[in-house]
Amino acid sequence: MTNRMFKTGVSRDQVSLLPARVEDYVGRENPVRAIEAFVAALDLERLGFGHAGSGGGAGQPPYDPADLLKLYLYGYTNR
Repeated sequence: MTNRMFKTGVSRDQVSLLPARVEDYVGRENPVRAIEAFVAALDLERLGFGHAGSGGGAGQPPYDPADLLKLYLYGYTNR
């Protein structure tokens, strides 16, 4: 992807007080792991998952298209 700034969360490997790690709460066989691996293997820029811009820098940065695709796929598989 390009050098655009997207909204990002904390790394799932980051150790914190509570909860210990998000990875500790997701089972090894949970389908979300397959969704994450699938989206990570895609070239989203080539597939047209860019964004239209942030309006000249005004407002909040956009969400990462990879994160939005993961949420969409998770919701679609769990409807």
